[in-house]
Amino acid sequence: MLSCKQTTPRPRGKTLWLCLILTMALAIPGTVLAEEEQNNPWAQSIFFENDLFDGTDSNYTNGVKYSLISPDLSPHAKKGVIPRRVLELIHKIPYLRDSGPEYSHQAEFSFGQNMYTPSDISRSDLVTDDRPYAGWSYVGLAYHRKTKFVDHLDFLDSVEIQMGIVGPQAYAKETQDLVHDLRGIDRAEGWDNQLKNEPGLVVAFERKWLFYPKSENLLTADAIAHAGGTVGNVSTYLNTGLEIRYGLNLPRSFGVSLIRPAGSTLFTPRRKPSLYLFGAVDGRYVVRDIFLDGNTFTDSHSVDKKAWVADLAAGVTLSYGNLMLTYSHVTRTREFEGQDDAHNFGSMTLSFFYPLC
Repeated sequence: MLSCKQTTPRPRGKTLWLCLILTMALAIPGTVLAEEEQNNPWAQSIFFENDLFDGTDSNYTNGVKYSLISPDLSPHAKKGVIPRRVLELIHKIPYLRDSGPEYSHQAEFSFGQNMYTPSDISRSDLVTDDRPYAGWSYVGLAYHRKTKFVDHLDFLDSVEIQMGIVGPQAYAKETQDLVHDLRGIDRAEGWDNQLKNEPGLVVAFERKWLFYPKSENLLTADAIAHAGGTVGNVSTYLNTGLEIRYGLNLPRSFGVSLIRPAGSTLFTPRRKPSLYLFGAVDGRYVVRDIFLDGNTFTDSHSVDKKAWVADLAAGVTLSYGNLMLTYSHVTRTREFEGQDDAHNFGSMTLSFFYPLC
């Protein structure tokens, strides 16, 4: 949870870049997006994860992410708002050019920031038996390929490269201080002990399978399985999991992921309102986690991580027309030796499309 002491405010210039980037992203001209084909829209999503929903301020304490997913880039897709010359170049790529109508191809741009703190943020000394202070600011480029495999089974392949920085130049401290000042609560006192600056790279792949029913009843259930992994100095792991959904007018989509590499899903605007409940689990075998293992190339604070970690989530999604809103409550099992208990946080995702379908 974002947390600050009533002292003279510190310079906030270092956080302006975050505000400017977010403002520019949200100010994408409506005239550009509103003219695209109705069935092939751009999709934008804003993710916000924080343990303030559970009344704590520790461990994975905050995550924000913005993503922009392109229209279908396939030659057979309806025209989206992409310059014609750019589309002509894209359609010369053999992999896309030779794909059939059962495939769709989309690109994604994203940026975000995660922050991590120990349990006692009032201490200014190094808390040796708790996780390090750390921030991770990054940009991501991803490619998604959706395929209709057989009747009542679709799958989605996602590949993503994330590049960014861990350490003071991620400006997690400044972001947390700013928000805590606005909320009138004490600042975390131990950021001087955060991980050192280190460029970060993550390469991720994930496949999702959507098992949807033959029934066309208003109330139905479906299942979404996934498996994948990441390689990089920030994180290296293998993961797999399952999501079960039940509700009204279930969309033929791949659910809504928490913030994780290659975890984004593809959405389609719908005229029919949809409301459903879901439960999900994601299990990981962790080889490296810089936020627990410490810096890769220099000495830093670290703790002994646990190899097996799981996220258990339950929530609700409401969508209608161009908008979709999801809230989920997440319990993350203990990540390191000495951690007192599992960690809980809330996750909200707002997705919106252009134009109204």
